[in-house]
Formats: sequence, structure tokens, C-alpha cells
Amino acid sequence: MIGYVKYNNTRVKFSDSGRGRLIVLLHGYLETGEVWMPLVEKLREGFRVVSVDLPGHGESVVAGETHTMEFLAEVTREVIKYTGESKALLVGHSLGGYVALAFAEKYPRMLSGYVLFHSHPYPDSPEAIEKRKREISVVMAGKKDLMYPANISMMFAESNLKLMDEELSRSKKLASQNPAEGIIAMLNGMMVRPSRVFVVESGKVPLLWILGRHDLYFTPEKALGTVKIPVNARVVVLENSGHLGFIEETGTAARMITGFAGEITWDEQE
Repeated sequence: MIGYVKYNNTRVKFSDSGRGRLIVLLHGYLETGEVWMPLVEKLREGFRVVSVDLPGHGESVVAGETHTMEFLAEVTREVIKYTGESKALLVGHSLGGYVALAFAEKYPRMLSGYVLFHSHPYPDSPEAIEKRKREISVVMAGKKDLMYPANISMMFAESNLKLMDEELSRSKKLASQNPAEGIIAMLNGMMVRPSRVFVVESGKVPLLWILGRHDLYFTPEKALGTVKIPVNARVVVLENSGHLGFIEETGTAARMITGFAGEITWDEQE
């Protein structure tokens, strides 16, 4: 089922399938909710799975010049409220992980747990900010189609590129559908996001942190940095994945998330 919600005049699209406990999937930069479909097909056998087009990507409208992680968390909250469920397991890929962290800070009681999928809790480094500014310049010059093919190719482990030509083409097609204004709003939002290391370290919400051994954007070691992992968090590394483990190792990723969902507490807590 395809649904839509409005938040502050922002129209947000989501897909909703399966039955059971609610899992909400938040895509990354240059992606749409559709990128999750291989994983959704696995998870919806035992869960209700909602995948969101974050504002400015896919069919969700652009809300302004800067989409902060806090704003995207508020939008996600509206989607969860619309489902009628009181608790959710939030899964965020890359940019979606930044949103999940903002959500865990603002609305921890709405979460049974969260998953950082190829993501981390740090703010942008000066180098990352400069890279994003260059990308904004390219997009503003009307040349976004020259930018995203290389970005998408980097998301796959080098050893998977030839094996997953169909998946690579599909990911590039999804990226091509995102409007220039939405891409810029996301880049602006990522540049101004704060550190949320304290959210991870607080352990208020159980965490599954999934990383890729061959991630070209950041290695597992760089992602983990000096974060003090709380007792209710688990870190796992997909040994045959780059930055798209839910596509590169769909079955393994599904089993990890399903196992985590079976360990956490879903009932309301006082």
C-alpha cells in the first residue's frame, strides 16, 4: 500500500506492507524508499514494514532550502503516528541513520530500538563540508546527472560491481529521480547536523550498528571512532559489503535485523 501524510504542508510518501511489529526504513542521500525493496521482501514476512520517501527525495516534496535532521525526524514521527502504532524499530541508512539518531534524541519513547546502517553519529568534517559544497555547485549548475553515477558506484564494494550490474543500474535510476532542490536541501541539512555521539553512548534506546567491511565512504574503524558502546548496543560488520549491505547481503542483513527485533522490548515502558 502507498500512503501519504502531511506535515507543515509537506507531502510525504511512504509504502506500507506486511503485518506485525512496525519497522520503519529511512533511506540515504540520493536514494528513495524504493531502494529498500529487496530487504522489505524479506522483512514483511514477519513484520509490518514502512519505507519513507524523505522530503526532497522520491515523491515527497521539498520543504525548504535546508532539510535538517531534526525536521526529517519530525516528519518520520508523523508517519509513525499515521500508522497507529505506538512503538517502532527505526532503520536508517547513511543519511537515514543521521535522521534515526535525531529521532532517538527527540522521541526515544516511540522506539523499541534503532539500526544505524552504514552510518555514524559524528558531524561533518571540514573536508566533508567542502565536498558537499562542491556537489551543491554541480547541482546548481544543472549538472546533477554528472554527479550521482560516481556516487552510486562508490556505494558498492568493488568486488560486487560486476556481480550486481542490475542492482547498480536500479540504484542509479532511483538517484536520477530526485529533484535538484531536494538534493541541495539534504546536503545543506547534513552540513549543519551536530554530533550525536551522546545519543549512542546514553543507551536510552537499544542499538544495532551495521557496517560494511569494504565501505569506501568510511571504514568500520572510522565509523566507530572512539564511541563508547553501551551494553544494549551491538556492532556487526558485513564482510562482503560496501555501503549498501541491505542490497549486497540482503539475506544476512534481514536476519540481523529480525534477530535484533526479537531481542528488544516492544511493550510500553514506564
